[in-house]
Amino acid sequence: QVQLVESGGGLVQTGGSLRLSCAASGSIFSISTMGWYRQAPGKQRELVASITSGGSTDYGDSVKGRFTISRDNAKNTVYLQMNSLKPEDTAVYYCNARIDDRLIDRNYWGQGTQVTVSS
Repeated sequence: QVQLVESGGGLVQTGGSLRLSCAASGSIFSISTMGWYRQAPGKQRELVASITSGGSTDYGDSVKGRFTISRDNAKNTVYLQMNSLKPEDTAVYYCNARIDDRLIDRNYWGQGTQVTVSS
């Protein structure tokens, strides 16, 4: 079984920084795109950032210039460095990864980690 385990969420003041991590474990043959999504209360889940196995990145418009996604392929881990945080960044952040375990190639989700930015 494949698992995604997130860490690094918490409470921070406006303008502060947080770093999220997400490690994939289990029967993994290969991982293509990894990414972060977020969902605020009463809103739809939205893309925050994604990164391919080759390092190409994509960001949601609201986080461009403030957030940076990176990954360590040897550790099957993706990171999200969040700077200049705003109250509107408050949400549950979910890790996502497209993983091939030799039987099936599909998307996996982490359990989510809460990020709260106080004003």
